[in-house]
Amino acid sequence: MTQDETVAVGTDAPSGARPDGEQGNGVAVAFGRQLKLLRVRAGLDRAEFGQRMGYAAQSVASFEQGRRIPQPAFVDKADRLLEAGGLLVALKEELARSQYPAFFRDAARLETEALELYLYAVSAVPGLLQTEAYTRALLAMRRPLLDEDTIEQRVLARVARQEVLKRWPAPLISFVIEEAVMRRPFGGFGVLRGVFEQMLLVGRQRSVEIQIMPTVREDNAGLDGPFTLITCRSGEQLAYLEVQGRSILLTDRDEVRSLSARYGIIRSQALTPQESLGFIEKLLGEL
Repeated sequence: MTQDETVAVGTDAPSGARPDGEQGNGVAVAFGRQLKLLRVRAGLDRAEFGQRMGYAAQSVASFEQGRRIPQPAFVDKADRLLEAGGLLVALKEELARSQYPAFFRDAARLETEALELYLYAVSAVPGLLQTEAYTRALLAMRRPLLDEDTIEQRVLARVARQEVLKRWPAPLISFVIEEAVMRRPFGGFGVLRGVFEQMLLVGRQRSVEIQIMPTVREDNAGLDGPFTLITCRSGEQLAYLEVQGRSILLTDRDEVRSLSARYGIIRSQALTPQESLGFIEKLLGEL
């Protein structure tokens, strides 16, 4: 495989550093400075500006200091209110990408445009199926600890990713999830109940299939770990692998073809989508 056939994402941090622990980024800082300059030019203090925007002054301060990344609706409204002439909106796309950990940004961009997404999960419920409470519980467990602003930012970012489930034309999405994942009460059993309800709701969409891989299966082709297959608009299929805050985006055709074949075998070994929804309902009833 040549060097340009495998794209390593988020591996340029100094030795010992963790991209997953980043505190803000250059795009957020640049946006925050522009926002503050425009607010001051308009003669508004943070409290007054926040009131007009529907945000607390503390939130405005976090945006201006680059500690939190605002949602696209905030950017659009602020641009109009401050008569920025598109200056803030011009940063909106890059700002949206920067809300994700460095190692996931390329995959997040591809995910929003995908024709097909195939995900195999072994540790936690995939982000596209998580509730806010479940995501917050996962992030609170991270070590080294994440600060509250980063946790809130990541929660909002993960929820924003779920817009792909509402997109039309809808991408075809397949999940295969290990049964062990379904029995881990991250955040408590109340949080787990919410996730099960979310999975049942999403799993009934015509464009989505959720399958559970029973622990008792004697054959399991997924022992090498989790992965995601992404089919782009061009028809090209890529594979995304992630572990310990590092990721690889594979574009080599032979490697991606191998993973695609493996995913097909994994799907055949798991419960059918209908059986899986019944299994989730059973687990929900036991809580």
